[in-house]
Amino acid sequence: QVQLVESGGGLVQAGGSLRLSCAASGREITEYIMGWFRQAPGKEREFVASISPGNGLTWYADSVKGRFTISRDNADNMVYLQMNNLKPEDTAVYYCAANVRWRFSEAAHVPEYLGRGTQVTVSS
Repeated sequence: QVQLVESGGGLVQAGGSLRLSCAASGREITEYIMGWFRQAPGKEREFVASISPGNGLTWYADSVKGRFTISRDNADNMVYLQMNNLKPEDTAVYYCAANVRWRFSEAAHVPEYLGRGTQVTVSS
């Protein structure tokens, strides 16, 4: 089991920045693809970004490419999401995820573990 606790959410104006942090415990995350998902009110949860355990290969949703950066610190069991040039449509609850895998049948990134989430609100 992996426990994930997010922090760093809040209220920010459009164009601003936030940095989300995720503290993992229970197991070392060194073998897991780690990631972030988000869910806006009335919408389904969607993939935001993920990062591989070894060489740090990253994947991003098209909607956040060039604005968000995912990173990890395996020594401290931490994962981060730097969010720049935020837009009102980025408003959502953001969830840290562990063991993110590509499910071919759904053509989607699917997490095995999720945290409880942190609210990000971007005002226009």
